Amino acid sequence: MIRHRAGILIFPDVEVLDFCGPYEVFSLTRLHEERRREEPSPFEVLLIAEREGPVTATGGLRVLPDHRLTTCPPLDILVVPGGWGTRTEIDNERLLAWIAERSRQVKTLASVCTGSMLLGQAGLLDGRKATTHWQSLDRMRKAFPSVAVDDAQRVVEDGHILTSAGISAGIDLALAVVTRYCGKEVARATARHMEYPFPESNRRGFSPVQ
Repeated sequence: MIRHRAGILIFPDVEVLDFCGPYEVFSLTRLHEERRREEPSPFEVLLIAEREGPVTATGGLRVLPDHRLTTCPPLDILVVPGGWGTRTEIDNERLLAWIAERSRQVKTLASVCTGSMLLGQAGLLDGRKATTHWQSLDRMRKAFPSVAVDDAQRVVEDGHILTSAGISAGIDLALAVVTRYCGKEVARATARHMEYPFPESNRRGFSPVQ
């Protein structure tokens, strides 16, 4: 089995479900559902942080990363989550430079929620379609006028870059990544195992102006 290495970035005040949702999807994926207990996931999932030691996410959850930026191995997939911490990290030139560098190496670059603001600040969304949490859509438009901000879809795919709406939409995004690598039936079986409704429609469930 070819395993795809997925790195998920974490940082102080990262939104919990933004990174845990994709982590759950990737780690639970199986190519053969009937051999769920015997076979590993086709995805190797790593948590990456800027520094060593626990990272405190939103709500006080403390998480131990697998690697620092400087020790992170080559990745196939990089997921950049969001959360209140992005308002600080958007000025973190070291982190933005690392994201930009890795974006040139990975096959798939993805963001959840306001993680797309970090991609935008790194110059990775210029001339592309993208989305973010509904409360940050206008902020994204003002900050990155060259980005075509989509307020209708939960997951926006533009080439090798995927961005998603807020928080729970990270699960939809991860299922879209699974579909890319393993096919829709595997993604559908993963959602079924999670008892999560497979996203038959990519529309947001409510209007962002509500």
